[in-house]
Amino acid sequence: MSSGMKKVLIVGVVALVLFFLITQPTQSADFVHRVLGWLKDGAEAIVTFFRTLFS
Repeated sequence: MSSGMKKVLIVGVVALVLFFLITQPTQSADFVHRVLGWLKDGAEAIVTFFRTLFS
């Protein structure tokens, strides 16, 4: 992929994210909160796995 195409895609994604943040801030915050919860749950599962593995 050419560097010009990458720039266009990046600008497009940033514009789309900003659009949703501005037009639907509550839903955007809920989405980010959900994603962070999934990441936290995943990290806790990995920690539990390694604790169990080495105990």
